[in-house]
Order: sequence, then structure tokens, then C-alpha cells
Amino acid sequence: MKPLNTYQNFYFIGIGGIGMSALARYFKSIGGNVAGYDKTQTKLTSALISEGIDIVFKDEISPEIRSLTPENTLVIYTPAIKKLDILHYFDDHGFTVLKRAKVLGMITENTDCIAVAGTHGKTTTSSLVAHLCNEANLPFSCFLGGISENFKSNFHFNGSEISVVEADEYDRSFLNLAPDWAIVTSMDADHLDIYGDKANFEKGFRDFAQLLPENNHLFIRKGIEIGRNAKTYAVNEEADFYSNNIREIGDKIYFDFHSANADASDFVWEIPGIHNVENATAAIALLNSFGVDLETLKSGIANFKGIKRRYTKHQFANGKIYIDDYAHHPTELNAVIGSIKHFYPEKKLLVVFQPHLFSRTRDFAEGFANSLNQADELLLLDIYPARELQENFEGVTSKWLLDKVILDKKEVSTLEEAFNKIKEKDFDVLLTVGAGNIDTLYDEIVEWLTGN
Repeated sequence: MKPLNTYQNFYFIGIGGIGMSALARYFKSIGGNVAGYDKTQTKLTSALISEGIDIVFKDEISPEIRSLTPENTLVIYTPAIKKLDILHYFDDHGFTVLKRAKVLGMITENTDCIAVAGTHGKTTTSSLVAHLCNEANLPFSCFLGGISENFKSNFHFNGSEISVVEADEYDRSFLNLAPDWAIVTSMDADHLDIYGDKANFEKGFRDFAQLLPENNHLFIRKGIEIGRNAKTYAVNEEADFYSNNIREIGDKIYFDFHSANADASDFVWEIPGIHNVENATAAIALLNSFGVDLETLKSGIANFKGIKRRYTKHQFANGKIYIDDYAHHPTELNAVIGSIKHFYPEKKLLVVFQPHLFSRTRDFAEGFANSLNQADELLLLDIYPARELQENFEGVTSKWLLDKVILDKKEVSTLEEAFNKIKEKDFDVLLTVGAGNIDTLYDEIVEWLTGN
């Protein structure tokens, strides 16, 4: 296979995806000619266009596509796309067509790669690792699964010796990587449409762990059975690396960090949730082992601003609180709702949840219902299909899921009707949550609550 640096043109099919757009930004940053297709215009595609990347939204063979040649063009696609005339054109005309994960793996082969895997927590943890690398002025590039509030992007370039990547388990993508260091945050079953069952899902993670060259370079949350020796981390219990003495003072969270070689008190940041202290513990453990001193890490923790749609919180003059989050698995919902209940135990919570994928809704229906039962009132939006078709999942609907929820105050809504319904509700805390297009409610909710 030709080296990546022999191509001048890079065409992305599904360029608006969070992982695809990070790669597109990488090739743009090193001087490549970058263009692509996506079926939907979003804030992210608009940002890419403003950065000088040409994007089309119609599946047609344009003159620009016909002008590309196989010799100098690499085509990159996401496995979420199955059928597309543009993709067929490139296949039929002899272009090199590679999955996103394969290309990311080729990039990591020539770097000291830090990979963060896990069903939950990988976006926050990988973004924090990248931010701390930036604080330490390490020569790194990062490829993130969310928009870092510090970088205002899912990609940042400060050199090419180190790569920080979010290791995505979907389609076993993370097995394409060449990690030198890694974190595994969690291993709760997901993507059973790909893996079939929990046993195969967990095997995928164990296969990923086997890619690491050294035991001391693998950091796993205590309790995970990864199939090889590794360093453990934890919160409120002893491990190779652990944090404790977690307390909230004002809007800040304080915690102490411990390892066999060092102890450091009073790490402080504004990111809520015990699960996020756990993510921070993993990032501190790895980078301190990598050679970054604890004072630099403490400074970096203090000015970490988080990730868009990862517990994004607003407090308003009228006393109401609005939180927006990307959670789309029962364990993630439990973490978010649990944090809200911990910090605001007496406040009335309205949850607006958009399930993501028919298959995930079907596979984890009981878990979703149990998570959503923690709300005081529920507005359940229609299932966001992404790559799936309703006709293949007969009977799996939001009404079907709602029937499993035992709340007195609950209803199904379309996305289009949701904002007007929210305005009629009585709540102290509003949580909008999901991985689909529920984020389109965010701006008008903030505007309404600011002016109300």
C-alpha cells in the first residue's frame, strides 16, 4: 500500500462525522487538498467549509470528482455508509478506498500513540490527555470524538511525534491502531449489531489490549478483566493509581491523587461528576508515567474546560439549571442523572431523551427504562435511526420503550414538538440527552431560559 504522504488529494465520504472530520482537518493541516460528501448540513460541516474544505451534499458525480485521479487521490469512508453512487464511482475507477479506522491506524504507526478506549468516558479522557499534552508542550496531534472546549475542535496539531486518539470500538475500528500507550475506561456491552453478544464485545477489547507492547503502558479501570497484566486506576479505593477525598467547594471539584511514587493533594477543576474524576485519574496516571510532572498536570486539570455535550451546564437568573449531554447508553445515563441527583437532590428533574439506534434501544431497553425512572418527568423523543431502518426493527419504537418506564409523568414527542412541550413543563433542572440530533434544541433552550 502506498504511504499516505504520496497522495495530494483526500476525499472523505461521510466527512461530517466526528471521527472523519478530525482526519479531514489533519490532512488539511499538513497541506493536502481535502474535499468530501455528507448527506446532512450541520454545524460541523459548516465549520469545515469555513476552514477551506469543499463539501457537497448531493450523491452525484460532479466535475470536481471526475477531475480526481487514482494516482494522487486517497478516498476515505465511514463504515456507517453502505450504498452511495459516489463510493461506487471511486470503487469502479480504481481509486484506493480505505476505511477511516485504517487511515488513522496508518497515521499512528509512525508516532508514539496514546489510545483511549472504552464504552463510556473515552471522549472526555482522550480530550483531557490531549489537553494535558498541550499544557506540557509535547509534540502531539490529537484525533477526538468530541469538540474540545479548549481547542474548539476535535483536532489539534502541535507536532507529529505523538498521536492521541480516541479508540473507537464500533466495527472493531480500534484494532487498526498501533498503540504504544492506552487507557481502557469501561467495557460495558454495546454495538451488539456488530459483535453479536457481550462475550464477543469483551473479546474485542482484550484483542485491543494485546496490541500494547508493554504491560506498564496499559492503564485499566480497576475491576476490568482485560486478559493481560496492566496498571489499574480507581476512585475512592486503592489501586496502582487512585484518587480520593473528592469534595465540592462552590462550583469546583477537589480531589487528591495517589500512586506508588507520588501523592498530590488538591487537584481542582470545574468538571462535575465522580465518573469524571475517574477519567482524570486515568489521564494523570498515564501522563505522569509518560514523564509529565504532577505540577504541570495539576495546572492543566485546573484549566480544562471539558467537551461540548458532555455535561454542558448552564445556570440562569430564574434559578433553573440546564444540562446537555451526549449519553446514549444506560450506564452513561446513570452517571449523568446520578450526578444531577447528587448535586441537586431536592430539585425537580425533567429529562428529554432521544434514543440512538433501534438496535441499541432493543438490546438495552430494560436498562434504559431503569435509568429513565430516576427522572421526575420524562419527554421521550422518537428514536434517532442513524444508519438503521425502522422496517428492520418492527415494534421497536419510543412508545414501546415508554411503556417500560414506570413514571407517572411521561410522554413521547417528536423532535419538532419538543421545544414547545418543554416550555409548558414545571422543572428545576432540565436535562437534554442523546447522541442523535437532539442537540438542535440547545440554542433555543438557552435563549429561552436566558430571557425568561
